[in-house]
Amino acid sequence: MNIIFIKKYASLLLNYCMELKSGERLLVSTTTLAEPLVAELYRQCQQMGVIMEAILEWEGKSDDFNDYGHNAQAGYINPLYKEAMESFEAYLVIRAPFPSKSRSKPNSTLNEVRAAANAQFHKLYFERTATRNLRRNLCQYPTQAGADLAGMSLEEYTSFVANACFLNTDNPEQEWLNVRARQQSITDLLNSCKEFRYLSPNMDISFRTEGRRWINSDGQTNMPSGEIYTSPEENSVNGHILFTLPSLYQGHLLNNVRLEVRDGYITSWTCDNDIDILNEVFRIEGTRRFGEAAIGTNYRIDRLTKNILYDEKIGGTVHMAIGQSYLQAGGKNESSVHWDMISDMKDGGKIYADGQLVYENGKFLEVILE
Repeated sequence: MNIIFIKKYASLLLNYCMELKSGERLLVSTTTLAEPLVAELYRQCQQMGVIMEAILEWEGKSDDFNDYGHNAQAGYINPLYKEAMESFEAYLVIRAPFPSKSRSKPNSTLNEVRAAANAQFHKLYFERTATRNLRRNLCQYPTQAGADLAGMSLEEYTSFVANACFLNTDNPEQEWLNVRARQQSITDLLNSCKEFRYLSPNMDISFRTEGRRWINSDGQTNMPSGEIYTSPEENSVNGHILFTLPSLYQGHLLNNVRLEVRDGYITSWTCDNDIDILNEVFRIEGTRRFGEAAIGTNYRIDRLTKNILYDEKIGGTVHMAIGQSYLQAGGKNESSVHWDMISDMKDGGKIYADGQLVYENGKFLEVILE
Protein backbone atom coordinates (compact mmCIF):
# COMPACT_ATOMS: atom_id res chain seq x y z
CA MET A 1 0.00 0.00 0.00
CA ASN A 2 1.67 3.23 -1.13
CA ILE A 3 2.19 6.24 1.09
CA ILE A 4 -0.66 8.23 -0.50
CA PHE A 5 -3.19 5.51 0.29
CA ILE A 6 -1.74 5.08 3.79
CA LYS A 7 -2.09 8.80 4.55
CA LYS A 8 -5.67 8.82 3.26
CA TYR A 9 -6.46 5.64 5.16
CA ALA A 10 -5.14 6.99 8.46
CA SER A 11 -6.97 10.30 8.03
CA LEU A 12 -10.24 8.54 7.15
CA LEU A 13 -10.01 6.25 10.19
CA LEU A 14 -9.14 8.99 12.66
CA ASN A 15 -11.36 11.81 11.40
CA TYR A 16 -14.38 10.16 9.77
CA CYS A 17 -14.64 6.71 11.32
CA MET A 18 -13.76 7.55 14.92
CA GLU A 19 -14.12 11.35 14.94
CA LEU A 20 -11.20 11.75 17.32
CA LYS A 21 -10.44 15.04 19.06
CA SER A 22 -7.44 16.42 20.94
CA GLY A 23 -6.95 14.81 24.34
CA GLU A 24 -8.86 11.63 23.51
CA ARG A 25 -7.29 8.17 23.76
CA LEU A 26 -7.07 5.51 21.06
CA LEU A 27 -5.96 1.88 21.34
CA VAL A 28 -4.87 0.19 18.10
CA SER A 29 -4.73 -3.62 17.94
CA THR A 30 -3.06 -5.26 14.94
CA THR A 31 -0.01 -7.23 13.80
CA THR A 32 3.50 -6.09 13.01
CA LEU A 33 2.69 -6.35 9.29
CA ALA A 34 0.55 -3.20 9.56
CA GLU A 35 3.45 -1.12 10.89
CA PRO A 36 3.34 1.42 8.01
CA LEU A 37 -0.29 2.26 8.79
CA VAL A 38 0.30 2.21 12.56
CA ALA A 39 3.19 4.64 12.14
CA GLU A 40 1.08 7.01 10.04
CA LEU A 41 -1.79 6.80 12.54
CA TYR A 42 0.63 7.69 15.35
CA ARG A 43 2.07 10.59 13.34
CA GLN A 44 -1.37 12.04 12.64
CA CYS A 45 -2.47 11.46 16.24
CA GLN A 46 0.47 13.54 17.44
CA GLN A 47 -0.52 16.32 15.06
CA MET A 48 -4.11 16.13 16.36
CA GLY A 49 -3.25 15.93 20.05
CA VAL A 50 -4.70 12.39 20.31
CA ILE A 51 -3.09 9.89 22.72
CA MET A 52 -2.44 6.58 20.93
CA GLU A 53 -1.20 3.22 22.16
CA ALA A 54 -0.89 -0.06 20.26
CA ILE A 55 -0.97 -3.81 20.92
CA LEU A 56 0.96 -5.65 18.18
CA GLU A 57 0.85 -9.38 17.49
CA TRP A 58 3.90 -11.08 15.99
CA GLU A 59 4.06 -13.90 13.46
CA GLY A 60 3.23 -17.30 14.91
CA LYS A 61 1.68 -16.05 18.17
CA SER A 62 -1.87 -17.25 17.43
CA ASP A 63 -0.65 -20.61 16.13
CA ASP A 64 1.57 -21.17 19.17
CA PHE A 65 -1.26 -20.26 21.53
CA ASN A 66 -3.60 -22.67 19.75
CA ASP A 67 -1.06 -25.53 19.70
CA TYR A 68 0.82 -25.06 22.99
CA GLY A 69 -1.13 -22.54 25.07
CA HIS A 70 -2.02 -23.02 28.73
CA ASN A 71 -4.95 -21.91 30.87
CA ALA A 72 -3.04 -19.20 32.72
CA GLN A 73 -2.21 -17.49 29.43
CA ALA A 74 -5.75 -17.95 28.13
CA GLY A 75 -7.20 -16.34 31.25
CA TYR A 76 -4.83 -13.36 31.28
CA ILE A 77 -6.22 -9.94 30.38
CA ASN A 78 -3.82 -7.35 28.96
CA PRO A 79 -4.00 -4.34 31.33
CA LEU A 80 -3.88 -1.90 28.40
CA TYR A 81 -6.83 -3.64 26.73
CA LYS A 82 -8.70 -3.63 30.06
CA GLU A 83 -8.17 0.11 30.50
CA ALA A 84 -9.22 0.80 26.91
CA MET A 85 -12.47 -1.14 27.27
CA GLU A 86 -13.23 0.68 30.51
CA SER A 87 -12.31 4.24 29.69
CA PHE A 88 -10.65 4.97 26.30
CA GLU A 89 -12.64 6.95 23.75
CA ALA A 90 -11.69 4.84 20.71
CA TYR A 91 -10.58 1.36 19.74
CA LEU A 92 -9.27 0.39 16.30
CA VAL A 93 -8.67 -3.18 15.16
CA ILE A 94 -6.62 -3.50 11.96
CA ARG A 95 -6.68 -6.97 10.47
CA ALA A 96 -3.26 -7.70 8.96
CA PRO A 97 -2.96 -11.49 8.97
CA PHE A 98 0.14 -13.61 8.79
CA PRO A 99 0.03 -16.95 6.96
CA SER A 100 -1.32 -19.53 9.40
CA LYS A 101 1.01 -22.46 10.06
CA SER A 102 -1.20 -24.37 12.48
CA ARG A 103 -3.22 -27.20 10.98
CA SER A 104 -4.91 -28.00 14.27
CA LYS A 105 -8.57 -27.43 14.90
CA PRO A 106 -9.38 -24.55 17.26
CA ASN A 107 -8.40 -25.44 20.82
CA SER A 108 -11.86 -25.45 22.39
CA THR A 109 -10.57 -25.70 25.98
CA LEU A 110 -8.34 -22.65 25.67
CA ASN A 111 -11.01 -20.74 23.76
CA GLU A 112 -13.53 -21.41 26.53
CA VAL A 113 -11.10 -20.15 29.19
CA ARG A 114 -10.33 -17.06 27.12
CA ALA A 115 -14.03 -16.39 26.48
CA ALA A 116 -14.80 -16.66 30.20
CA ALA A 117 -11.98 -14.28 31.11
CA ASN A 118 -13.06 -11.80 28.46
CA ALA A 119 -16.79 -12.06 29.19
CA GLN A 120 -17.07 -8.89 31.28
CA PHE A 121 -15.03 -6.87 28.78
CA HIS A 122 -16.95 -8.38 25.86
CA LYS A 123 -20.16 -7.17 27.52
CA LEU A 124 -18.67 -3.77 28.32
CA TYR A 125 -17.46 -3.42 24.74
CA PHE A 126 -20.96 -3.99 23.34
CA GLU A 127 -22.51 -1.64 25.90
CA ARG A 128 -20.07 1.21 25.23
CA THR A 129 -19.99 0.84 21.44
CA ALA A 130 -23.81 0.81 21.36
CA THR A 131 -23.82 4.49 22.40
CA ARG A 132 -20.47 5.41 20.79
CA ASN A 133 -19.14 6.06 24.27
CA LEU A 134 -16.42 3.83 22.83
CA ARG A 135 -15.94 4.62 19.16
CA ARG A 136 -14.64 1.50 17.47
CA ASN A 137 -13.64 0.55 13.97
CA LEU A 138 -12.54 -2.63 12.24
CA CYS A 139 -10.50 -2.39 9.05
CA GLN A 140 -8.07 -4.36 6.90
CA TYR A 141 -4.43 -3.82 5.97
CA PRO A 142 -3.52 -5.77 2.82
CA THR A 143 -1.07 -8.60 3.44
CA GLN A 144 -0.02 -11.61 1.39
CA ALA A 145 -2.10 -13.93 3.59
CA GLY A 146 -5.20 -11.84 2.95
CA ALA A 147 -4.46 -11.76 -0.76
CA ASP A 148 -3.91 -15.53 -0.88
CA LEU A 149 -7.21 -16.13 0.90
CA ALA A 150 -8.96 -13.90 -1.61
CA GLY A 151 -7.26 -15.59 -4.56
CA MET A 152 -5.50 -12.41 -5.71
CA SER A 153 -1.97 -11.14 -6.02
CA LEU A 154 -0.94 -8.71 -3.29
CA GLU A 155 -1.04 -5.86 -5.83
CA GLU A 156 -4.57 -6.80 -6.91
CA TYR A 157 -5.71 -7.18 -3.31
CA THR A 158 -4.26 -3.82 -2.31
CA SER A 159 -6.17 -2.17 -5.17
CA PHE A 160 -9.31 -4.06 -4.11
CA VAL A 161 -9.00 -2.79 -0.51
CA ALA A 162 -8.35 0.77 -1.66
CA ASN A 163 -11.33 0.70 -4.03
CA ALA A 164 -13.70 -0.73 -1.41
CA CYS A 165 -12.73 2.07 1.00
CA PHE A 166 -12.74 4.87 -1.65
CA LEU A 167 -9.03 5.46 -0.98
CA ASN A 168 -8.54 5.77 -4.76
CA THR A 169 -10.75 8.88 -4.85
CA ASP A 170 -9.84 12.51 -4.18
CA ASN A 171 -11.97 12.75 -1.02
CA PRO A 172 -12.75 9.40 0.66
CA GLU A 173 -14.58 11.05 3.55
CA GLN A 174 -17.02 12.77 1.21
CA GLU A 175 -17.65 9.51 -0.60
CA TRP A 176 -18.63 7.88 2.70
CA LEU A 177 -20.89 10.82 3.51
CA ASN A 178 -22.57 10.15 0.16
CA VAL A 179 -22.99 6.47 1.10
CA ARG A 180 -24.59 7.55 4.36
CA ALA A 181 -27.09 9.76 2.57
CA ARG A 182 -27.98 7.13 -0.06
CA GLN A 183 -28.56 4.42 2.51
CA GLN A 184 -30.60 6.56 4.87
CA SER A 185 -33.75 6.46 2.70
CA ILE A 186 -33.62 2.66 2.70
CA THR A 187 -32.99 2.58 6.45
CA ASP A 188 -35.98 4.86 7.05
CA LEU A 189 -38.19 2.59 4.95
CA LEU A 190 -37.11 -0.54 6.83
CA ASN A 191 -37.65 1.19 10.16
CA SER A 192 -41.23 1.97 9.18
CA CYS A 193 -41.96 -1.78 8.90
CA LYS A 194 -42.11 -4.58 11.47
CA GLU A 195 -42.28 -7.89 9.59
CA PHE A 196 -39.68 -9.12 7.12
CA ARG A 197 -39.22 -12.12 4.86
CA TYR A 198 -36.09 -13.17 2.99
CA LEU A 199 -37.07 -15.42 0.09
CA SER A 200 -34.92 -17.08 -2.58
CA PRO A 201 -34.34 -20.55 -4.05
CA ASN A 202 -32.06 -21.10 -1.01
CA MET A 203 -34.11 -19.65 1.84
CA ASP A 204 -37.47 -18.78 3.24
CA ILE A 205 -36.96 -17.07 6.55
CA SER A 206 -39.04 -14.46 8.34
CA PHE A 207 -38.59 -12.30 11.43
CA ARG A 208 -40.05 -9.30 13.27
CA THR A 209 -38.38 -6.11 14.45
CA GLU A 210 -40.87 -4.66 16.96
CA GLY A 211 -38.85 -2.53 19.37
CA ARG A 212 -35.73 -2.87 17.20
CA ARG A 213 -34.17 -0.57 14.63
CA TRP A 214 -32.33 -0.95 11.36
CA ILE A 215 -28.96 0.79 11.35
CA ASN A 216 -27.31 2.58 8.45
CA SER A 217 -23.76 1.19 8.45
CA ASP A 218 -21.81 3.93 6.72
CA GLY A 219 -18.18 3.19 7.53
CA GLN A 220 -17.97 4.52 11.07
CA THR A 221 -17.78 1.09 12.72
CA ASN A 222 -16.37 -0.97 9.82
CA MET A 223 -14.12 0.29 7.04
CA PRO A 224 -15.24 -0.50 4.47
CA SER A 225 -18.93 -0.77 5.19
CA GLY A 226 -22.04 -0.68 3.07
CA GLU A 227 -24.79 -2.60 4.83
CA ILE A 228 -28.03 -2.03 6.70
CA TYR A 229 -28.58 -4.27 9.70
CA THR A 230 -30.76 -4.99 12.69
CA SER A 231 -31.16 -7.49 15.51
CA PRO A 232 -34.43 -9.39 15.03
CA GLU A 233 -36.79 -10.17 17.89
CA GLU A 234 -35.15 -13.24 19.37
CA ASN A 235 -38.25 -15.48 19.32
CA SER A 236 -39.58 -14.31 15.96
CA VAL A 237 -37.27 -15.98 13.43
CA ASN A 238 -38.83 -18.89 11.53
CA GLY A 239 -37.91 -20.88 8.44
CA HIS A 240 -34.74 -22.14 6.81
CA ILE A 241 -31.71 -20.58 5.19
CA LEU A 242 -28.80 -21.92 3.14
CA PHE A 243 -25.70 -19.73 3.29
CA THR A 244 -24.40 -20.04 -0.26
CA LEU A 245 -21.07 -18.30 0.36
CA PRO A 246 -18.42 -20.17 2.38
CA SER A 247 -18.54 -19.36 6.10
CA LEU A 248 -15.22 -18.77 7.87
CA TYR A 249 -14.95 -19.63 11.58
CA GLN A 250 -11.59 -19.32 13.36
CA GLY A 251 -9.67 -20.14 10.20
CA HIS A 252 -11.92 -23.02 9.10
CA LEU A 253 -14.03 -22.66 5.96
CA LEU A 254 -17.46 -24.31 6.06
CA ASN A 255 -19.41 -24.78 2.83
CA ASN A 256 -23.19 -24.60 2.42
CA VAL A 257 -24.19 -24.13 6.04
CA ARG A 258 -27.95 -24.73 6.30
CA LEU A 259 -30.00 -23.83 9.36
CA GLU A 260 -33.56 -24.62 10.36
CA VAL A 261 -35.17 -22.33 12.92
CA ARG A 262 -38.47 -22.34 14.81
CA ASP A 263 -39.69 -19.51 17.04
CA GLY A 264 -36.20 -18.05 17.08
CA TYR A 265 -34.41 -21.25 18.09
CA ILE A 266 -32.08 -23.03 15.65
CA THR A 267 -33.31 -26.61 15.67
CA SER A 268 -30.97 -28.27 13.16
CA TRP A 269 -27.90 -27.59 11.07
CA THR A 270 -25.88 -29.16 8.27
CA CYS A 271 -22.91 -28.28 6.10
CA ASP A 272 -20.82 -29.99 3.44
CA ASN A 273 -17.69 -30.26 5.61
CA ASP A 274 -16.43 -29.89 9.18
CA ILE A 275 -19.79 -30.55 10.83
CA ASP A 276 -17.86 -30.94 14.10
CA ILE A 277 -17.16 -27.19 14.00
CA LEU A 278 -20.88 -26.46 13.81
CA ASN A 279 -21.63 -28.93 16.57
CA GLU A 280 -19.06 -27.23 18.79
CA VAL A 281 -20.33 -23.73 18.04
CA PHE A 282 -23.94 -24.59 18.81
CA ARG A 283 -22.92 -25.85 22.25
CA ILE A 284 -21.87 -22.30 23.16
CA GLU A 285 -24.43 -20.30 25.09
CA GLY A 286 -26.54 -17.98 22.98
CA THR A 287 -25.52 -19.33 19.58
CA ARG A 288 -28.82 -21.01 18.74
CA ARG A 289 -30.53 -17.64 18.31
CA PHE A 290 -29.87 -14.93 15.74
CA GLY A 291 -28.21 -11.70 16.76
CA GLU A 292 -28.32 -9.98 13.37
CA ALA A 293 -30.14 -9.79 10.06
CA ALA A 294 -28.56 -7.60 7.40
CA ILE A 295 -28.42 -6.56 3.74
CA GLY A 296 -25.14 -5.92 1.90
CA THR A 297 -25.09 -2.74 -0.20
CA ASN A 298 -21.46 -2.17 -1.22
CA TYR A 299 -21.34 -2.92 -4.95
CA ARG A 300 -17.65 -1.95 -5.09
CA ILE A 301 -17.08 -5.26 -3.29
CA ASP A 302 -17.88 -7.54 -6.19
CA ARG A 303 -16.19 -10.84 -5.30
CA LEU A 304 -15.70 -13.27 -2.43
CA THR A 305 -12.52 -12.71 -0.41
CA LYS A 306 -13.16 -15.21 2.42
CA ASN A 307 -12.93 -12.24 4.79
CA ILE A 308 -16.20 -11.45 6.55
CA LEU A 309 -15.35 -7.75 6.90
CA TYR A 310 -15.66 -7.49 3.11
CA ASP A 311 -17.86 -10.41 2.15
CA GLU A 312 -20.82 -9.47 4.36
CA LYS A 313 -20.98 -6.10 2.56
CA ILE A 314 -21.12 -7.55 -0.97
CA GLY A 315 -23.88 -5.77 -2.84
CA GLY A 316 -26.66 -8.22 -3.67
CA THR A 317 -26.31 -10.43 -0.59
CA VAL A 318 -27.95 -10.82 2.80
CA HIS A 319 -26.35 -12.16 5.92
CA MET A 320 -27.47 -13.33 9.33
CA ALA A 321 -25.36 -13.79 12.44
CA ILE A 322 -25.84 -16.32 15.19
CA GLY A 323 -25.10 -15.27 18.74
CA GLN A 324 -24.50 -11.81 20.16
CA SER A 325 -27.07 -9.16 19.30
CA TYR A 326 -26.42 -5.46 18.77
CA LEU A 327 -27.60 -3.39 21.72
CA GLN A 328 -27.78 -0.30 19.50
CA ALA A 329 -30.37 -2.13 17.40
CA GLY A 330 -32.34 -3.17 20.48
CA GLY A 331 -31.10 -6.77 20.50
CA LYS A 332 -31.13 -8.80 23.71
CA ASN A 333 -29.36 -12.07 22.89
CA GLU A 334 -25.99 -12.50 24.59
CA SER A 335 -23.17 -14.79 23.50
CA SER A 336 -19.39 -14.89 23.23
CA VAL A 337 -19.95 -15.64 19.52
CA HIS A 338 -21.14 -13.36 16.72
CA TRP A 339 -20.76 -15.35 13.49
CA ASP A 340 -21.95 -13.80 10.22
CA MET A 341 -22.96 -16.09 7.36
CA ILE A 342 -23.88 -14.89 3.87
CA SER A 343 -26.26 -15.85 1.08
CA ASP A 344 -26.48 -14.51 -2.45
CA MET A 345 -29.71 -12.78 -3.54
CA LYS A 346 -28.85 -11.83 -7.13
CA ASP A 347 -30.62 -14.81 -8.72
CA GLY A 348 -34.25 -14.74 -7.65
CA GLY A 349 -33.81 -13.26 -4.18
CA LYS A 350 -36.60 -11.13 -2.74
CA ILE A 351 -37.19 -9.19 0.45
CA TYR A 352 -40.67 -8.37 1.71
CA ALA A 353 -41.32 -5.69 4.34
CA ASP A 354 -44.78 -5.79 5.90
CA GLY A 355 -45.83 -7.89 2.91
CA GLN A 356 -44.55 -5.38 0.31
CA LEU A 357 -41.83 -6.40 -2.15
CA VAL A 358 -38.98 -3.92 -1.56
CA TYR A 359 -35.96 -5.78 -2.97
CA GLU A 360 -35.43 -8.15 -5.88
CA ASN A 361 -32.46 -9.84 -7.55
CA GLY A 362 -29.87 -8.15 -5.36
CA LYS A 363 -31.17 -4.57 -5.32
CA PHE A 364 -33.78 -2.43 -3.63
CA LEU A 365 -36.58 -1.46 -6.00
CA GLU A 366 -36.21 2.06 -7.34
CA VAL A 367 -39.92 2.76 -6.89
CA ILE A 368 -39.68 2.48 -3.10
CA LEU A 369 -36.81 4.97 -2.97
CA GLU A 370 -38.56 7.76 -4.88
